[in-house]
Amino acid sequence: MCEHLTSLESAIMKAGIHETYRGQPWGQNCREWVYFACVLDVGRIREQMDLPDCVIIHENTDPKSGIELGFYCATCHDAIMGRHPNHSPEKMEFPLRASL
Repeated sequence: MCEHLTSLESAIMKAGIHETYRGQPWGQNCREWVYFACVLDVGRIREQMDLPDCVIIHENTDPKSGIELGFYCATCHDAIMGRHPNHSPEKMEFPLRASL
């Protein structure tokens, strides 16, 4: 995982949220993507964590390629993804209260 996303990855893991996939899911503009079994509250994460400008919110709502919401590093092509809040029965949300 790139240096721009390691603090977010560490915080999610410290909260005990299960990693569901790690690898290169797409061929282009994709290096290491990590998926977690939760919905990422991207607004709260952006407010509470000091993420650099190269880290942008990524949303995919195409059911054929995978519905997801998270953060993508435009410099390193790494990403941290969670389930999409509008398309997921997942009740776990990050950040947990007082986790950051």
